[in-house]
Amino acid sequence: MGTLESSRVEVGPGDALLIVDVQNDFMPGGALGVTDGDEIVPLVNHLVRQFHALRLPIIFSRDWHPEAHCSFVEQGGPWPPHCVQGSSGAQFCPAVHVPEDAIVVSKATDVEEEAYSAFQGTGLDVLLDQKGVSRLLIVGLATDYCVLASARDALERGLEIVVLEEGVRAVNVRPDDGQRALQELRKSGAQILRAA
Repeated sequence: MGTLESSRVEVGPGDALLIVDVQNDFMPGGALGVTDGDEIVPLVNHLVRQFHALRLPIIFSRDWHPEAHCSFVEQGGPWPPHCVQGSSGAQFCPAVHVPEDAIVVSKATDVEEEAYSAFQGTGLDVLLDQKGVSRLLIVGLATDYCVLASARDALERGLEIVVLEEGVRAVNVRPDDGQRALQELRKSGAQILRAA
């Protein structure tokens, strides 16, 4: 058992850390940069260190799009091309520590299918079940899309969810989309915590 100093959350057996899409294209200056997305990196690294020290599962999700993915503007989707498989933009932000034994799940790998959730088509639910995970602590990008979708799916699968507010940032296509996403998750039973 250990206490995450940043949030006073007791973590131990049954807990896992899900880090959503901390990729170059979602960092400021990237193809689909999230405002202040880089500000979450110190907290992400802090959590990685603590979960690693406790030998608890650490999962990184990533967009891993084929070229001409259906979500891209050229194919009629809403987004500029981003996180194309093998590109530098699809790589994890180099400032983020990714342990060698971290689990990486790749989503939206089918050219005809969008997937915001880390659970969609990745087998993550089976993996978490095999590891006896009952609670996920979630941080990453972006609050109002992939974090929201992943947390929704986790809740639907009966997992407890903790989202650290300082560990997420929103796209905010509409003002306050990020806050609305957190409010929805709170109403659905997720814990939304602010770091101490």
